[in-house]
Amino acid sequence: MSIMDNDKIYDCLRGCQTGGGMGDSKSYTYNPGCCKLAVFNWLEGFVQQETELYFEVRFKNTRKGIFKNESEQNLKTGDIVVVEAQNGCDVGIITIAGPMVARQMLRNNIDPSGYEFKKIYRKARPADIEKWQHAIAREHKTMIRARQIAADLALDMKIGDVEFQGDGSKAIFYYIADERVDFRQLIKVFAEEFKIRIEMKQIGARQEAGLIGGLGVCGQALCCSRYMNVFKSITTQAARCQDLSLNPQKLAGQCGKLKCCINYEAAVYRDALEKLPKVSEPLRLEDGNAYLIKTDILKGIMWFSYDASSTSNLIPVSKENVFKILEINRRGKAARSLVDTGSQKEKTHDFLSAVDEESIFRFDESKRSRKGRKRGR
Repeated sequence: MSIMDNDKIYDCLRGCQTGGGMGDSKSYTYNPGCCKLAVFNWLEGFVQQETELYFEVRFKNTRKGIFKNESEQNLKTGDIVVVEAQNGCDVGIITIAGPMVARQMLRNNIDPSGYEFKKIYRKARPADIEKWQHAIAREHKTMIRARQIAADLALDMKIGDVEFQGDGSKAIFYYIADERVDFRQLIKVFAEEFKIRIEMKQIGARQEAGLIGGLGVCGQALCCSRYMNVFKSITTQAARCQDLSLNPQKLAGQCGKLKCCINYEAAVYRDALEKLPKVSEPLRLEDGNAYLIKTDILKGIMWFSYDASSTSNLIPVSKENVFKILEINRRGKAARSLVDTGSQKEKTHDFLSAVDEESIFRFDESKRSRKGRKRGR
């Protein structure tokens, strides 16, 4: 995705921006604001000899790698470099340099003593960047055509993205499929159609969301494109323990799977639930049975009603009082009425919705009053 701003073009898929000018006079610079899976380099300025030759290089979307600068050129964060690829060469942007690279190696389980690092050949020359940009310009058309070919071959798969290698000699086709797909015929057609080497890479729905990116219902960039690279399984049990409504439309993210953020607070809610009383039967009181309707898990407040089918006239009871009532019931006695305990005096509303707030026309009333004061003068 490219965004134009006056004479600048922002390539959010690769984290760079194009300056003004035409042809060779164009400048390509690193734009940290458009870098997916960006890492804050809190060790910037520190020098460590063990990592001075290693750099993290970013390509399209969330694809990154650690490369070694064996030529010992003077490189820094933001440089566009030509790197070694499996066949030919690729072009990427250096996103991390210095001791922080060691932290990234540790995170990705890379052992420098036994890992075979690919090389950084050089800083990208104008000819390299021009070839790189020509390859990028082919990606969208190639993806649309590839989807048409897959549909013509009646293959049960979805091609989510296409990434060309920097030298334009190879393309990676990212696809999603629920079952195993025999795409041998598809690769032959692709090779004849696009005249390049083909690599098919299967990804999951969450990985596709990370590649494409977007905004979640919280208003922030998707976690999978912002910082997540390990996707843990998410179950409805995590939603149940947080007392969330099991509505698929609300619980599903843009990938169609359960939202990753459901797991974030699940452990806190599980710990809080262990401290709450287990109410499996209605509370026996002097004035009747009280039924548990809902629970504020974190605050430890349980809401009861004398009518099991009604959500009106709910009475909040603290977990300490519920423990006491349950203990009285175990002795075979009925506890005092919830109305007599003073539980109703507890604050029942902590917030005001937009409906409860004052009318927006209060601004007009203040203006009128000011006008009236002026006339009175």
